[in-house]
Amino acid sequence: MTYITRAAAAAGALLTAAGLLTAGPAQAASRDALPGNWLFLTVTKGDARSEDSRGALLLCEPPQGHARASEACAELAAAGGAIERIPAKQVFCPMIFAPVTVHARGRWDGRLVDFQDTYTSACVMRARTGSVFALDG
Repeated sequence: MTYITRAAAAAGALLTAAGLLTAGPAQAASRDALPGNWLFLTVTKGDARSEDSRGALLLCEPPQGHARASEACAELAAAGGAIERIPAKQVFCPMIFAPVTVHARGRWDGRLVDFQDTYTSACVMRARTGSVFALDG
């Protein structure tokens, strides 16, 4: 290996290392771009691979993002941001199999949230998750 080739290889390695060091904080900053508590929510009819999906960004300071944002934020606050801890409502749902898959990803009280579940129907989903996934009002 000649001197110029070694110098070029060393310079390339140094630039690569510098690029990796600067890329880390920029990526972390983009994840924290939204202040406060927020979740990106999706509801998909069928399984998670289906194309029939709708989504919304739920912001809770102040509540906005879908028609029942203030109720959803209050339910999440009472559950500490854990969707699975929202108390299930006592409702009677028809026994019609029409599965829906929900996904929530975001931050709550500084912690990452990544929740996904599939329910047998939209009625069961609303009974188990309250207003959080009520994207259509």
